[in-house]
Amino acid sequence: MREIVLDTETTGFDPAGGDRIVEVGCVELVNHVASGKTFQSYINPERDMPEGAFRVHGLSSQFLADKPKFADVVEDLLGFLGEDKLVIHNASFDLGFLNAEFDSLGRPALPPERAIDTVALARRKYPGAPASLDALCRRFEIDNSERTKHGALLDAELLAEVYLELIGGRQPGLVLRASQAEGAGEGDQTQTRAARTPRPHAPSQEEEAAHAAFIDILEDPIWKS
Repeated sequence: MREIVLDTETTGFDPAGGDRIVEVGCVELVNHVASGKTFQSYINPERDMPEGAFRVHGLSSQFLADKPKFADVVEDLLGFLGEDKLVIHNASFDLGFLNAEFDSLGRPALPPERAIDTVALARRKYPGAPASLDALCRRFEIDNSERTKHGALLDAELLAEVYLELIGGRQPGLVLRASQAEGAGEGDQTQTRAARTPRPHAPSQEEEAAHAAFIDILEDPIWKS
């Protein structure tokens, strides 16, 4: 099972008002384990950078001026996403920006049912508790000390860890068993165990007599019907 943990950074909150994506970061999970494959790209938004957005992610207009436009990375991005489920923190926000970019290029939108929203997962699991990425990192003791500013790839990596905790946590025993199974065919790891003699299970005459005496003291036992 393949899933893509995704995050974006933007110039603001409203794609309909002209805000654009400035960074996309993605992490691939296979069977709920990070595969090591990632996608990350800074994007020239072709507009100015509001001071409020700059304070959040630290990406200036000057830094982004020579970066590719969204149209230049769309094929690589869609190729990485494939047709798999997307794990997103506050999915409506990121999907809104991505679909605005896709629409401007005449590309089909990503359907909302394709997304797994980790904010919704957290609120169902911990109703009334803070559901921000930082709060969930604290809850699950995930080190987010490098997150001095928002960054799409770093946030996607942290979110991947949070997501695995939200759906039940890591199961290292499964990994261990898988490793043992893979090595079972190697000569230096194969172990031969001696078969044990089967234990006798037939009751003795004394045990049968004791059981019959016990049945006699029961009221209408089903064993005598």
